Amino acid sequence: MGVGDFQACEQGVIAVENEVGPVEVLVNNAGISRDAMLQKMSHEQWSEVIRTDLDSVFNMTRQVINGMRERGFGRIVSISSINGQQGMLGLANYCSAKAGMIGFTRTVALEGARKGITANAIAPGYVATELLANVSEKVMEHIVGQIPVGRLGEAEEVARCVVFLAADESAWITGSTLTINGGQLMD
Repeated sequence: MGVGDFQACEQGVIAVENEVGPVEVLVNNAGISRDAMLQKMSHEQWSEVIRTDLDSVFNMTRQVINGMRERGFGRIVSISSINGQQGMLGLANYCSAKAGMIGFTRTVALEGARKGITANAIAPGYVATELLANVSEKVMEHIVGQIPVGRLGEAEEVARCVVFLAADESAWITGSTLTINGGQLMD
C-alpha cells in the first residue's frame, strides 16, 4: 500500500506513536515520477503520481495534526520540487502534485499557526537521487548546464534545510517555501 493509502498511514502513525511517542516533526518526502506528455499520459500515470506525491501529504499530515494541536507544538516540512514552481514538459502529474503540496502547506500553516505548529515546504532543484538515476548522459548535461552553480544538489543539503525548519529557532517561519536549487530558479 504505502503513503498513498489513508488507512496504511493511520496504522503506521499509530505504530510509531506506540513505539516512540507522539510525532512532533513530520517530513513529507514521498515522490515518484511517471513521465509522459499530457496527450500520451494515461489516467493510471496521473493517478499514481498524485496518490503518492500529493495524497500522501494529506494522509500523513491528517494523522498527526490533532496531536500537534493538542500539544501546542508541531513541525511539518514537505518536500516539493522546483518543478512545482515552474512546470516541466512531460511532467504534468508530477508538477501538479508538487505545486499542490505548496498550496496545502500554506493552508496548514494558517490553520496551525496559533497552535504552535509550523508548516513549510522545501522546493529542491535537481538532486542526485534515484529519480535521476536513469537519465541519459545528454539529458544530465542539459540539466546541469541550467544550474548556475554547475552541479546537482546533494541529499544532505536538502536534509540540512529540513533540520533548520524543524528547529525551535525556526518557530517564526511558517507557510514558506524554501527554494534550494543552485540558482536555477530564483524567486
